[in-house]
Amino acid sequence: MKILKAGELDFACEVLRSGDLLAFPTETVYGLGGNAYSDEVVAKIFKYKSRSPFNPVSVCYPSFYNASQDIEINPKAELLAKEFLPGALTIVLKKKVNSKISWMCSAGGDTVGIRVPNNSIALDLLKKLDFPLAAPSANTSSELSTTTAQSVTESLKNCDDLVILDGGTCSLGIESTIIDLSVENQPKILRKGAISQEEIENRCGFTLVETECSKFSHYKPTKPIITNVQKIEKEDALLAFGNPISGAKYCLNLSSNSDLTEAAKNFFLMLRKLDSTDAKRICIMPIPNISIGLAINDRLKKATQKDK
Repeated sequence: MKILKAGELDFACEVLRSGDLLAFPTETVYGLGGNAYSDEVVAKIFKYKSRSPFNPVSVCYPSFYNASQDIEINPKAELLAKEFLPGALTIVLKKKVNSKISWMCSAGGDTVGIRVPNNSIALDLLKKLDFPLAAPSANTSSELSTTTAQSVTESLKNCDDLVILDGGTCSLGIESTIIDLSVENQPKILRKGAISQEEIENRCGFTLVETECSKFSHYKPTKPIITNVQKIEKEDALLAFGNPISGAKYCLNLSSNSDLTEAAKNFFLMLRKLDSTDAKRICIMPIPNISIGLAINDRLKKATQKDK
């Protein structure tokens, strides 16, 4: 496994052009990127992540205009892109008949999620390439997402030939919001994320219907998760928010100032750290269910759900 500095973009591009994979930073979480036009490369992404082939992956472009060569763009999508891209938003749209995007990115379907990340390293990388990047989160499927290069090495430790472009800690720390506009008059929110449903509806003037986008397991640490705790046991690890409860064996605070933006940035990193301790379980203090707190609580809900 090789880690590149942020300035080694030319080397990173050569890795991708040769058909290999590159983990790279975005504003949300690290992505595991590869040529979205190559079935062979996209298959490698699924293999590295141990991801179900029925679970589609998003595709990253340097601009929404660049994506227009592969997808059908409608007025609502144009409005979303104008308001929020580059940014922490994935827009699901229909693929053009002549799209070169690998069928594996859309799990054999006719739609694909489009991302334009708001991260200078990611954008500079994408601008240097003549193909978009299939780029799910850079972690083993069902596990916690990664927000640092070190976390990528821990989650994908068995991928010896993986190259990682180190861009430091992701600025937002929570995945993008997913909006489905493949049927323009039926806009749906498939995943809560860094941009709230309320903000999207207020700025774009249309209502989003909430729909669960995936039956697959996500965001699971190895230890049991207990949410909204008021008291803890001495063998517990505590993920605090605001004024921490006393008595935990280990304690990390998402934000001592009760700042939800700071909490989101620290969320996956701190969960990973507590999951690596010898605590019996991870207890999490209540997170306000507003703004980006909605996305944090969505991740916690999925982390505590039992696999079907």
